[in-house]
Amino acid sequence: MTDPIADMLTRIRNASAVNKAEVVLPMSKIKYNIAKILEQEGWIKSAELIKGGSKGIKNNNFDQLKIVLKYKKNGKSYISHLEKISKPGLKVYVKKDRIPKVLNGYGIAIISTPNGLMTNNQARSSKIGGEVLCHIY
Repeated sequence: MTDPIADMLTRIRNASAVNKAEVVLPMSKIKYNIAKILEQEGWIKSAELIKGGSKGIKNNNFDQLKIVLKYKKNGKSYISHLEKISKPGLKVYVKKDRIPKVLNGYGIAIISTPNGLMTNNQARSSKIGGEVLCHIY
């Protein structure tokens, strides 16, 4: 797998398309931090770490990330669009004055900065640029 973040976003996108309650995927620090940002911003219900060797999930020798998706009363997912911006072959960097607004402020962009992962609003208020990982709305 060349791009684990794109794989994570695709798994979330596919699970929300078929109204699955949760997604379990391989754990990494960056995936966990992205999931925690999505949880803090209200796009998913929860994100939790499942330690390797736990019972209840098959073939669980390694740590895994469990993401519980969030749906509206009419059954539609809160996440309608998940797009990977920076790819392995083309990294997209922005300066502090060029941080994107997603859907005129209704969506978020997750940006990898020298101070860690943060949303576009947090990066704009901190006056820090970085690599734009994805857009969510």
